[in-house]
Amino acid sequence: MVGKKGGGDADGEAAAAVDPIGVGVGAVAGLTDRQLGVVPPPARVRAEGFEVMGPPVDDEEAAAGRRADVAALLAGFAHHLRDRTAHHLGYPYNLDFDFSVMAQFQSFSINNLGDPFIESNYGVHSRQFEVAVLDWFACLWELQQDQYWGYITNCGTEGNLHGLLVGRELFPDGIIYASRESHYSVFKAGRMYRVECVKIDALVTGEMNCADFRAKLLENLGRPAIVNVNIGTTVKGAIDDLDRIISILVECGFQNRFYIHCDGALAGLMMPFIRQAPKVTFTKPIGSVSVSGHKFMGCPVPCGVVITRLEHVKVLSTDIEYLSSRDATIMGSRNGHAPMYLWYTLNKKGYKGIRKEVQKCLRNAHHLANRLKEMGVSASLNELSSTVVFERPQDETFVHKWQLACESSIAHVVVMPNIDVEKLDDFVEELVARRAWHERKVFDILCVAKDIGQENCLCSLHN
Repeated sequence: MVGKKGGGDADGEAAAAVDPIGVGVGAVAGLTDRQLGVVPPPARVRAEGFEVMGPPVDDEEAAAGRRADVAALLAGFAHHLRDRTAHHLGYPYNLDFDFSVMAQFQSFSINNLGDPFIESNYGVHSRQFEVAVLDWFACLWELQQDQYWGYITNCGTEGNLHGLLVGRELFPDGIIYASRESHYSVFKAGRMYRVECVKIDALVTGEMNCADFRAKLLENLGRPAIVNVNIGTTVKGAIDDLDRIISILVECGFQNRFYIHCDGALAGLMMPFIRQAPKVTFTKPIGSVSVSGHKFMGCPVPCGVVITRLEHVKVLSTDIEYLSSRDATIMGSRNGHAPMYLWYTLNKKGYKGIRKEVQKCLRNAHHLANRLKEMGVSASLNELSSTVVFERPQDETFVHKWQLACESSIAHVVVMPNIDVEKLDDFVEELVARRAWHERKVFDILCVAKDIGQENCLCSLHN
């Protein structure tokens, strides 16, 4: 029989690892460790696995039973995924897509090896779709076809790794500057490439603190600057001030000695469709932009897009005789289905469709933020963002149910095109009900002023 296999009863172990009341050993005057800013590392509970067993030998009846068991397990797992999809608010994935028309391509091993603009000996590829998608994004960010290079990555992190690698190759003695609110992949790049990485303070909104950026630049005047600019931070959806950052670099004497990579994982595709949003464009002295394809666009597999200047990528390009092609990518082999998903989505929605979805997300995010505040829950929302930040729920079961992303004393909901007002209202009602139950026990309303600002905090001290 096919069944689960793992390190014991995972549900039981997880329950034992979580204090149902939430008061840790460091509790003082009724405050939890989390309220005191002491957040323990995640419990190391081994994930369960579905046991792999070879088919029965020379026993057709047993083999038929095994096939039935496998089919039943897969049906149960599909039910599990439908439930998890229905309660999905904490991570920036657009789950509203239908690629049934693409099922005909699942029987092909589509691999876009090497440079997307140069044919290789491998013929089962989708470069025709990849190049068309890249042209669309290059046009979106105002870079001419004969002046750009890019490829469809396996995820947003790969886009960051590639952009920062180009910066490192152009300026081998450069320093990476990134705000503390940057995605962890930026600091991963610093470790992988052995490049010194300077963390810049952030404002309470999550935006880079430009005064601190200037001060730290002035400490390293002799070395070039490789700057990561966030077009929507991971936790708060904040937009770094690209124009101000460029001005500071020039004012501090870094003219022609800097490289800017724009991490636009989620908001990079939203900003061009918001009239009042600052422009991310290659008409400004930036080096690269990356976005995730499976986030705002919606895609069944992780993927992304990175665009850089053609003149820059030459520092990475290598002729590969085995492929009869060139390669300047990170991974070499790439999912050939992903470009087809993105191409299909762009053709299906167009500029007007994407703009409509952006407006819907912003409108629903404001609805959620207002509803939370009306119910006495501290919450904040950056002007150009669909990421609503609020006080971290103390009920870990609730956090798990809605798959909330939490950090210290805050959590967030990322309002995506698949999330409607009704689901947001259900979420708020359940949050408030569970919160009230906890407050009757030991909890007071969390103070989150340091995380989202005093004006957004509804604790007894600031309300």
